[in-house]
Amino acid sequence: MTQLRGIRGATTIENDVREEILDSTEDLLKQLISDNDLSVDDVASAIFTVTPDIKAAFPAEAARVRLGWTDGAFISAMESPVPGAPVKCIRILLLVNTTKSKTEIHHVYLKRASELRKRGLNE
Repeated sequence: MTQLRGIRGATTIENDVREEILDSTEDLLKQLISDNDLSVDDVASAIFTVTPDIKAAFPAEAARVRLGWTDGAFISAMESPVPGAPVKCIRILLLVNTTKSKTEIHHVYLKRASELRKRGLNE
């Protein structure tokens, strides 16, 4: 049975530069799709968040412009500035229609964002 599932992912950038934001977001989206054996038609919507030190671009642009996901419901927002949280971090909550169970979903953490899993900061 097909159900709506959330898939988390995060990555980081070194510099607040438009191309770096879009490149890193595109890489993360491709990895989320690949690791979960999804197609763009499975994607219902996505929430993109950035830490307050990222201002040069909206990460949702990577989905729309780079990957051609023009029919999705996407929004970008800013993370709360929590002390000790990673800097220059982009997070994605991808909402997908899938037959996979929760335990079959693969969340993806790239670059310095892999620390989120180790520290339990993967909210």
